[in-house]
Amino acid sequence: MADNLPSEFDVVVIGTGLPESIIAAACARSGQRVLHVDSRNYYGGNWASFSFSGLLSWIKENQQNTAIKDECEDWRKLILENEEVISLNKKDKTIQHVEAFCFGDQDSAEDVEEAGALARLPVFGASVAEEVAEEPEKKCPPLESTVPGTENWESEKATSTDPESAAEGSATEINSEKESSHNAASGESTLQLGKTEAALSEISAQEPKKITYSQIVREGRRFNIDLVSKLLYSRGLLIELLIKSNVSRYAEFKNATRILAFREGKVEQVPCSRADVFNSRQLAMVEKRMLMKFLTFCLEYEQHPDEYQDYKNSTFAQFLKTRKLTPSLQHFILHSIAMVSENDCNTLEGLQATRKFLQCLGRYGNTPFLFPLYGQGEIPQCFCRMCAVFGGVYCLRHSVQCLVVDKESGRCKAIVDHFGQRINANYFIVEDSYLSESVCINVCYRQLSRAVLITDQSVLKTDSEQQVSILTVPPADLGQPVVCVIELCSSTMTCMKDTYLVHLTCPSTKTAREDLEPVVQKLFNLNAKTEKETEGEELEKPRVLWAVYFNMRDSSGIDKNSYSGLPSNVYVCSGPDSALGNDCAVKQAETIFQEMFPTEEFCPAPPNPEDIIYDEDEIASEETGFNNSPEAKPESSPQESSSRGSTAVKEHTEE
Repeated sequence: MADNLPSEFDVVVIGTGLPESIIAAACARSGQRVLHVDSRNYYGGNWASFSFSGLLSWIKENQQNTAIKDECEDWRKLILENEEVISLNKKDKTIQHVEAFCFGDQDSAEDVEEAGALARLPVFGASVAEEVAEEPEKKCPPLESTVPGTENWESEKATSTDPESAAEGSATEINSEKESSHNAASGESTLQLGKTEAALSEISAQEPKKITYSQIVREGRRFNIDLVSKLLYSRGLLIELLIKSNVSRYAEFKNATRILAFREGKVEQVPCSRADVFNSRQLAMVEKRMLMKFLTFCLEYEQHPDEYQDYKNSTFAQFLKTRKLTPSLQHFILHSIAMVSENDCNTLEGLQATRKFLQCLGRYGNTPFLFPLYGQGEIPQCFCRMCAVFGGVYCLRHSVQCLVVDKESGRCKAIVDHFGQRINANYFIVEDSYLSESVCINVCYRQLSRAVLITDQSVLKTDSEQQVSILTVPPADLGQPVVCVIELCSSTMTCMKDTYLVHLTCPSTKTAREDLEPVVQKLFNLNAKTEKETEGEELEKPRVLWAVYFNMRDSSGIDKNSYSGLPSNVYVCSGPDSALGNDCAVKQAETIFQEMFPTEEFCPAPPNPEDIIYDEDEIASEETGFNNSPEAKPESSPQESSSRGSTAVKEHTEE
């Protein structure tokens, strides 16, 4: 594929994270020739989503320090005398301290068939830092000549074929065991058998189903596990961009159903909308009036500067104490509505966060948030699809050796890939993780602490099991970070039936496990003992079946001047930030695009195929069947793509 790549492009994008993918789509939509490459064998970078076996392969990859060998060692011959090179990283160093644990029943997984790497994890407490099984990694099909995301359509079909099949199979085995045991006890009467079955069904209804490690491996394709955990504000920049550019046709979304709070050791649901407030049994009538009055003020706080002017330099928590709110209301507003830090957020930032929350209510449901089905990793791929539709060229598993810089002008002229091919372009977009240590020597990075859990119950049981919940856990001690918890159910297409996928995120102060394990212990049962041996309080908590902890680099908010020796036509995109939404990535993408092409519109909607006016020559060639004009292809593809089952998305985004 590399030998057949054109040697001239307008824009070369290195990395397929969310900001890079948005820029690539915007450039292709404006008529630029775009080459989009990534050294990884999957889309999204640190924004990606994996199946369970894919995540095990990712864990193994980030625990090994294997260097990538150059396929072309004489690439330096392509560099002229008046040129110099900026070498790029060959290995991603943004992930650290990866630790995975299996807490559930780990029966034999030898005969389990599931595409990808299979790993036999140790029993409770044993780290798999060096013990992930040495299974061959999943071989991805060639993706260079395909539209991005087509490899996921196959897995989506596999996921949607029969979501009940595995559960039915296990239920059949259980029933057959019951029948054989009852037949053996021939002395029992039919009435006694009926009573026994009724008692067993009653017990099974009260207790969650036992999920084993082999079941998780077997159903691994039903998992879509995000490396970064985020939600989309219903009136946020990303939703507006998806609607404006019509990229929303490539994805489907589910409304986050509830906002939770952790107070006095218990998880409670927070009333958000006006109806929720007045229907709430947690709040007294006086508190309901207090809350509605304060939330109304937050929507119009700019019109009443005299009410907060004296507290501009105070924290938002201190400001709340002056508003005659009860402690429970202060806790709900601070941690579950504004979702800000008690010590680091000033009054103005708190009011802005509260207003943003309130303005997003009611657009798509009773909460301000949406979650993309099949995971956050779908969003970068959606923009990659748009770029491919408008002529963008994609190459995964395609690393870049260096940037070629002209000494006289100081501008970047080309890249040299690992095949030794030189590709010229006018602009270059590089994801931060590809930059070498010499370029980033003056950059001070922050870190994110992440944990992903597979559990057997929700943190707050209700009549409906299909809940998408967000919970903010305040720090137990000063100096500790606020932890954001997002719990996903199986209807989000991110986990198998009868399990929940739980994401925990916070700014790092130590390793991810040190930062997040105390919160995990508060909310979940990590005990691997049998249920009879555990205490009653632990039984009420959801049981963790499997967990992984890791630290991820936060490269957001870094000024371009902090990077040493970068040419003016090379732009750097950051990885995921610690914020709940995606505004940072969208702002960065639009800023970079406008710097490159100030006269072009950023991601306009593609034209309606019915409105395209063809020349008479094109119409005649179409009728004779000899039209291979590339100009016609990009315009027809959006309609073809949109007819694949995104009607619900269109209706959803046009409400």
